[in-house]
Amino acid sequence: MSRWQQALLIMSIMVAAMPDTTAGRHDAASKHDRAGKPAGGISEQRAIAIAQRHFTGRVLAISQTDRVYRIKILSDQGTVHTILIDALNGAVVSAR
Repeated sequence: MSRWQQALLIMSIMVAAMPDTTAGRHDAASKHDRAGKPAGGISEQRAIAIAQRHFTGRVLAISQTDRVYRIKILSDQGTVHTILIDALNGAVVSAR
């Protein structure tokens, strides 16, 4: 076996042993478009606007699962409200 073949074999083994750092990324890309909204769904900005119709105040956090935006709003009175918005159609799932 020539040195070139040995080097190629070693490099192939090293590449095969590397962890797959892109695992799971294809799922996120397939479910969301470039604007950060679910395919066929509403954007984070739209979800915030819907939530602020129910409770006025400052948005503390927003997170998303496959189908639901969870938005936390701090009211002027100091109360934290959690609103769940359907990520596909914008319907309010829960407001407390």
